[in-house]
Amino acid sequence: MKINQAFTILQRAGGIRAARIITENNAKLSRLSVFFMARALRRGVPVAKIIHKKWFYGLSFYTNMHTLDPRPDTETLVVAVLNDTAPDARILDLGTGTGCVLISVVKNIPGAFGVGVDVSRGAARVARRNVRALCPGAVQIIRRSYHVSKMPGAPFDVIVSNPPYIARGDTRVDAGAMHDPARALYAARDGYAEYEIIAKNARAWLCDGGRIYLEIGDGMSARVRDIFTCAGWKFNRAEKDLAGIVRVLVFER
Repeated sequence: MKINQAFTILQRAGGIRAARIITENNAKLSRLSVFFMARALRRGVPVAKIIHKKWFYGLSFYTNMHTLDPRPDTETLVVAVLNDTAPDARILDLGTGTGCVLISVVKNIPGAFGVGVDVSRGAARVARRNVRALCPGAVQIIRRSYHVSKMPGAPFDVIVSNPPYIARGDTRVDAGAMHDPARALYAARDGYAEYEIIAKNARAWLCDGGRIYLEIGDGMSARVRDIFTCAGWKFNRAEKDLAGIVRVLVFER
């Protein structure tokens, strides 16, 4: 099928921006593939899930149904780590997903080494694929839960995490999130359960003076601060995203 024909069909299904991204990322489009892509767009499937690619912090990451698509707000988390971290750091990423945060950090810190853990088999496969493409040898991906007390490779200089933090029934969730894995989005206790688990377990995985960097949702700052300070952590600072929303909290061991 000619590109202009495919563009017209995709534009009708998902708008001009979606049509442009899909056609720019596919040199050859068969009639059947365009039909399936158009149907996916009409169902509200995000473009990244259709082309299996999303840019994040200047890098192209593979993504699929087993992971969250990298989001621009999460770049705030990367910047916060890079502003503090010295060369040769050892970094642990809890719930690594595509590996976008860990890979972006490691690639920008000379001599850094990262370990990413994720309980999802599918997510671990996606992360390993991105590691092979973007930073082979500098990051190890382990299929593992951070709900347990022991962590391979500990202690680390830095821990980073963008855990599930959306409460069930939150009406602010956009339609595209319906195609993300629920276990990567939603958390019990009104979205705070994973922070409670991390606050309890992660201090044992950090070096003395080490820091943890956490992405949080809009309006969650005060309660997450309470969770961590009550667990013995020292609050360092908060970082806002480009919209002026507190997006990252930093604590010290």
